[in-house]
Amino acid sequence: MRYQPELLDELNLLQHFDLDTTQQGIKVHQDAEPAMIAAAKRLYEKGLITLVDGGYLTDLGREASKHAQALLTLLREPVSVS
Repeated sequence: MRYQPELLDELNLLQHFDLDTTQQGIKVHQDAEPAMIAAAKRLYEKGLITLVDGGYLTDLGREASKHAQALLTLLREPVSVS
């Protein structure tokens, strides 16, 4: 299975959440890119965020965001092969 553009949009949106606090959410405004508006809706429907236009991460969303950020870090860092 490949990463579809819709999943990449969802991963990108998850990157906007600050994992250092549970007190800060995001708002996807009506004039945002249509792909980001749709990604927020899908994340809401999957139970990862609290509002259709952003809000806060749910427990599941926090876990998903941690994994998304960890994967991005792994892919950005050069790995030395011994």
